[in-house]
Amino acid sequence: MRLSTSKAMLYPAIEPHAQGLLDVGQGHQVYWEECGNPEGLPVVFLHGGPGGGCSDYSRRFFNPAVYRVVLFDQRGCGRSVPHGHTQDNFTHHLVADMERLRKLLSIDRWVLCGGSWGCTLALAYAQQHAARVRGIVMRGVFAARTSEMNWLYQPGGASQVFAKEWDRFASAVEAGQRTDPSTDQPRDLLLAYDAQLQSADPMAQAQAAAAWCTWEDSLCSVHSAAPSLPDPTRALAMARISAHMFAHDPALNQAQCWGLGDGKPLPFLADIAGIIVQGQFDMVTPAVTAWQLHQAWLGSQLRMVHTAGHSSSDPALQEALVKALDDMASLAR
Repeated sequence: MRLSTSKAMLYPAIEPHAQGLLDVGQGHQVYWEECGNPEGLPVVFLHGGPGGGCSDYSRRFFNPAVYRVVLFDQRGCGRSVPHGHTQDNFTHHLVADMERLRKLLSIDRWVLCGGSWGCTLALAYAQQHAARVRGIVMRGVFAARTSEMNWLYQPGGASQVFAKEWDRFASAVEAGQRTDPSTDQPRDLLLAYDAQLQSADPMAQAQAAAAWCTWEDSLCSVHSAAPSLPDPTRALAMARISAHMFAHDPALNQAQCWGLGDGKPLPFLADIAGIIVQGQFDMVTPAVTAWQLHQAWLGSQLRMVHTAGHSSSDPALQEALVKALDDMASLAR
């Protein structure tokens, strides 16, 4: 049975039947939980951000009678500790954490379900551990390429559509962070945000975090005209980890090697079932990346939702994601 939320359909709220903190090294402990059917098809939920986290809402996309649902908060996120910590927190650490968790739970192969940044993490994991992946469901595809980050964090991209919101975002960085003191050269906006979010001034950090999250929230939904004020604690982790990874993670430069858009198939996805759900009017992760991934992922399904943006709470996108996971349960058996 599902419960209706507007026109979309979610499964009823459920509680975890197992949970814990996994010590993954370098001072990090990762929160994890299991819910649904303990004997069901294993699926792991990869939240967005980077720097986001899981919630009760995240559990409701999965049929609890069919799936053994594993959720975890990535390093520094949600209930993982230390909160908002960026040291030893890059993509390769998260991939290794997923493998530790898979082994802890004695799962041989699982389905990956990721949205936004979760798509990047799903691709990175599948590239290294394809034999452990039964299938992948993606929503709002983000591959962390330079072109995609420029769309969000440099002039000439989303700023052309959301001019007022961009002006607020660009002006929130303090003047002292706009120049690199080691070179006396101007920093680009992403590096300036990273510097302010790593500063020793809590008020400056909070200002940058609120502006970062407000900017992204402004772009998320086709149904909401104004974003809500972000929770300060959650916003700080989201902004700090996002800016840190996007500015410094070497694996994201290597992501260009996926070659999306060059017309060549991705061999590590060849034997993995895939369903891609994408909002046509997604202003956070524009639909071109989903289309290019579909072209490179032979046998994948691309389900374009013509009345949705990026947010999984957009009713049509929410419904399409639940349907994709229902369908994947058959494909990945």
